Amino acid sequence: MEGAKTVRNKQVLFRRFLTGAPTEENMQLRTAEAELRVQAGSGAVLVKNLFLSCDPYMRGRMREYYGSYIPPFQVGKVIEGFGVSKVIDSDNPNFSVDDIVYGITGWEEYTLILKVEGLRKIEISDIPLSYYLGLLGMPGFTAYAGFYEVCSPKNGELVFVSAASGAVGQLVGQLAKLNGCFVVGSAGSNLKVDLLKNKLGFDEAFNYKDEPDLDLALKRYFPSGIDIYFENVGGRMLDAVLLNMRPHGRIAVCGLVSQNGVSDPEGIRNLSCLIFKRIRMQGFLQSDYLHLFPEFLSKMAEYYRQGKIVYIEDIAEGLENAPKAFVGLFSGRNTGKQVVCVSSD
Repeated sequence: MEGAKTVRNKQVLFRRFLTGAPTEENMQLRTAEAELRVQAGSGAVLVKNLFLSCDPYMRGRMREYYGSYIPPFQVGKVIEGFGVSKVIDSDNPNFSVDDIVYGITGWEEYTLILKVEGLRKIEISDIPLSYYLGLLGMPGFTAYAGFYEVCSPKNGELVFVSAASGAVGQLVGQLAKLNGCFVVGSAGSNLKVDLLKNKLGFDEAFNYKDEPDLDLALKRYFPSGIDIYFENVGGRMLDAVLLNMRPHGRIAVCGLVSQNGVSDPEGIRNLSCLIFKRIRMQGFLQSDYLHLFPEFLSKMAEYYRQGKIVYIEDIAEGLENAPKAFVGLFSGRNTGKQVVCVSSD
């Protein structure tokens, strides 16, 4: 870019690895200089970040080693995650200045993206840009792939979704209703329960914090048992669900948020149910199903336009509020998909 200028670039750095639950002290805000130019021959793109996504999987990247599918963050380096951004310079023929894109970017105002393989251009203009971090992004695709490919739903089946008002859970419930299922969700506040029943269309919902015996709560809502459980929580919730699954039920293990930050996670006592009830319990990653992404994008966008699916966001304003927004995921502070608005232009 001719006449490129140097600007002040606000950033969120990873400060230190976790020893328990994530806190704001694990991150650090700083301002550094950034040159708004891409080197010729680099194949890179330079973007201005508009929205950033706070996702539970990022907690795992704050551990020094956890044997997962994605490496830990580097101490002293900028945190990265999914974002929606505007291209301001490009040395890549697939991306032009002013393109709006989404993919992995830095938690900063400006990011030089060297590896552009996972970057996608936003072609649909009638849906809010931030929705590409939820409804039309990784959480939405996680819900879509997990429900249809792992749960293998049938019309009329009985579905339970934990953490049901979150980024993934709210969509699983709505997809289940579109598939003719009976759907119950659990959440951590009465406000969220009200949203599940009166805005998201769940048949029933309950506040798990008000239920001293989760086994009895599930028997109240599923007297004949559960066909499909979309697992986002783990711990005693999974233990209670196993007791209430029907024969040949399916459990899609998407997340285990109750285990995050726990040095000695609670064990599961009722695994024998997997045997005599012939339950299939499967963990999955949305990246296993990327061949379905174009289909997902088309269908979910159309569901949204037709009013068949609604989506709830919780937007934090300003990059300086990103650490607080991320930490809030693990105490249920957010309602809906947690997004950080970095810039509106």
